Amino acid sequence: MTKRSKRVAIAIVGAAAFAVAGCREEQVDAAAFPDMQSCIDEAPNSGIFTAEDCRTFFAEAETLHVESAPRYDSLAVCEEQHGEGACGSEATTSQGGSGGIFMPLLAGYLIGNMLGGRAGMSAAQPLYKTSDGRYTNAARSSVFSTNSGAAKLNTSQFTRPATTAGKTPMTRATAASRGGFGTSSRGRTGFGG
Repeated sequence: MTKRSKRVAIAIVGAAAFAVAGCREEQVDAAAFPDMQSCIDEAPNSGIFTAEDCRTFFAEAETLHVESAPRYDSLAVCEEQHGEGACGSEATTSQGGSGGIFMPLLAGYLIGNMLGGRAGMSAAQPLYKTSDGRYTNAARSSVFSTNSGAAKLNTSQFTRPATTAGKTPMTRATAASRGGFGTSSRGRTGFGG
């Protein structure tokens, strides 16, 4: 091997190691709460967030819910995806909207320690029930066994979901073609108590 090809080989190995290191996703401290009061009650013990943070996170999750919750053309299709009693009409689950569009009810929220405010990220995510009794975020990037607890999660769990407001609601056929709302290729994620 000549000197030049040795340098090229070293450069390729160095670039590959850098690329592999860059593929590791950053993890953040995260917590899930079924409601804002649960977060406020936990705040004095957390050492990470305050009661005011809870209010801010909950407001952020509610805003994302209104913008990005899955929308269905009937109550029956919504309940097939989220469970009986876990849906309401858009008019009852948000301000305004029409009564012919159905959305899952907010079943909790996920907060993360997103220091530095990353572009395209949100420090809070709404959680929705799935038809099998688990929970998922609006982006469907994970399925959680519970809507309360703490864990280290990848930052991808906080990617802002696509906006669904004003878009055509899902029908039974479109929901089925997407594998159901709570389906995730990433598998289950759990929160410790």
